[in-house]
Amino acid sequence: MNDNKLAAEEARRANQHELVKSQAEGEVHAEIVERSTPTPAEAAQVDQVANEFRAKAVNEVVETEREVERARGAARVSQVVDYIFYVIYALLGLRFLLALLAARSGAGFVRFIVAVTNPFYAPFKGIVASPSTDSGHTLMLPLLIAIIVYILLHLAINGLLRMFAHRKTAV
Repeated sequence: MNDNKLAAEEARRANQHELVKSQAEGEVHAEIVERSTPTPAEAAQVDQVANEFRAKAVNEVVETEREVERARGAARVSQVVDYIFYVIYALLGLRFLLALLAARSGAGFVRFIVAVTNPFYAPFKGIVASPSTDSGHTLMLPLLIAIIVYILLHLAINGLLRMFAHRKTAV
């Protein structure tokens, strides 16, 4: 009989332990739910922050699109500027080469090159002397100076275009 009483007491204690355990779990669960559910003020604050982030993201996308379009335009202008300067370099280089090789000044092609390059060469004409040989070969130093100045001008224009094309960031 003692064994039966002991087994019944043990079963009652185990039952009571399970009851206390389930009651504690319920209370902890209720507390977790209570703490995890935001108050209306907290929910409004979370919504406000989310809306601000969303608005900032949309504004950033719009601004980036504008900057990309501006960069595309500047890149197109830069390509045109490059092409123009490359043509100028080629024509001035050809004039330099023709003078160095003592090409006949009466030849039609030489007259054409001289006529086309005169507007670009005129500001530099006479800056320094152009040494020449008895056979007519001339080293046109003012033409070399003109090419160097046009290279610097080309670099400056492309630098300005890059400044407009690059994204502006706040420091």
